[in-house]
Amino acid sequence: MTDRPVLAGVLGALVIAFSAILVRLAEVSPSTAALFRCLYAVPILGALAWLEQRRYGPRSRRDRLLALGAGVAFAANLTFWHHSIEAVGAGLATVLGNVQVVLVGLMAWAVLGERPAARSIASIPFVFLGVVLISGVVGAGAYGDDPGLGVVYGMLTALCYALFLLILRQGNSDLRRPAGPLFDATLSGAVFSALGGIATGDIEWTPGPESQAWLVALALSSQVLGWLLISVSLPRLPALVTSILLMLQPVGAVILGAVLLSEAPSGVQLAGVGVVLGGVAVATLRPRPVRVPA
Repeated sequence: MTDRPVLAGVLGALVIAFSAILVRLAEVSPSTAALFRCLYAVPILGALAWLEQRRYGPRSRRDRLLALGAGVAFAANLTFWHHSIEAVGAGLATVLGNVQVVLVGLMAWAVLGERPAARSIASIPFVFLGVVLISGVVGAGAYGDDPGLGVVYGMLTALCYALFLLILRQGNSDLRRPAGPLFDATLSGAVFSALGGIATGDIEWTPGPESQAWLVALALSSQVLGWLLISVSLPRLPALVTSILLMLQPVGAVILGAVLLSEAPSGVQLAGVGVVLGGVAVATLRPRPVRVPA
């Protein structure tokens, strides 16, 4: 997979498309889902990181600190996202969180000097128009217990998600080690998810057996397999290309939410999904260059 980063990114996005579905099925609090998603993944990722270290030697202090810092953003991202899932459903919450595509482009420009194309900036009003439609402010019969609050949590999710992707990308300077940075970020994510849950009183230390089974499935599929595949692709592709691939996640989540959870967004909300995805496509897809005959 290291020589096919686009394929790795596509497969990783499809795997993590199931994340929101598994969170809903686990039926635990947002902080609890964030904690156990990371906690159950730590031993496997730790073993893989140890094997990488034996083969290639220790990672630099800079890379490890960056990956640990990415975990703080990841813990916040998961917690906000899980609140959004509760408020507006798995599919729509995942679409909202993936507004990160626009934010990644702007942040990569501001911090990394990766200047986005003019169309990327021009797409921002369209993306946020789609967000407004998803919120239920327009029209009647919006899906979700509190779609307006779900949009607020979704925007906070997108911000933290963008920070996580950019920091993790910078903390993975050695392309041979996808597991090491992910292990550090996941370990940090578990710690800060627990601290956040304790601070807000939103933590369950002993979920029931059925909930635990769904949380194990969430950790092994999304946090281990899905993010290992994405970690392979992140440092090998431009920030915006990675974000395009990750848009497969919200598309898949909307479909899976309808099929597996019987979620039924209103027509206006589905129009908002289309506007968001269309805006993201305009922002990120590059036109194919026209070849001039010699």
